[in-house]
Amino acid sequence: MPFLQIDQGTPEWLEARKGRITGSRFKDARDRSSGLTEQQTTFVALMRSGKTEADAAKIAGYKKPPTSEAVAKAVTDGVTMQWGGKALDYARDVARERVGGSAPAKFQNAAMRIGSEQEASARAMYEGRTGYLVDEVGFFTTDDAPFGLSPDGLIDEDGVLEIKTMVSSDTLFTAVADGNVSAYMDQCLGYLWLLARKWVDLVLWVPDLQHMTIIRINRDEDAIEALEADLMAFAGLVKEHETKLRAALQKDTATA
Repeated sequence: MPFLQIDQGTPEWLEARKGRITGSRFKDARDRSSGLTEQQTTFVALMRSGKTEADAAKIAGYKKPPTSEAVAKAVTDGVTMQWGGKALDYARDVARERVGGSAPAKFQNAAMRIGSEQEASARAMYEGRTGYLVDEVGFFTTDDAPFGLSPDGLIDEDGVLEIKTMVSSDTLFTAVADGNVSAYMDQCLGYLWLLARKWVDLVLWVPDLQHMTIIRINRDEDAIEALEADLMAFAGLVKEHETKLRAALQKDTATA
């Protein structure tokens, strides 16, 4: 991938990211929903597996079968996934940037600021603990697809470093105490996909406790293939919004 040696967070880095689908937002780009509740989804699955309407309703916890049109359609045609609000908002932001605009700036909250400030310390501690030497990098872009990545470092020929600073108690307990790192998986898989690397060391750094958890994420070809399919579909959604916005702007210009 083409590589820009620019410091993360600088105006040049922010400019390079404009109009790109970036790794930190891959999770948002995959946001989809069936539009059904968990109970409705259970009912639909039971019906499509051959259960009678009465049995499906009873097992799903209904007093009587649901009657909504969405449920009836899902029973007939199967569950259809639709773009969620996060994906739609992000697609519109990227499309706006591609036609020369600027999406609303994301407010840098205390957690983001502390995370940025702590990155160098976490990287040094990681090197000391593992013996690896981490190459600091800037921003990677793709020639044939509108993606961009800003890993916190590259390790030898196969590794990537991603640092997440646990500022809030919510992230501390979710990621460190409960071991749930699903919020970061799409970004890490994106590194493995686009940088053709073999593993990512996801570092969970808790500065106030001086605690570091290192989680090795290895290549999973099935997961990477699913990520690629979803992100290429999202790229198509961005293109649709870009085309729609350009047409509206050109129409208004022509009639002015």
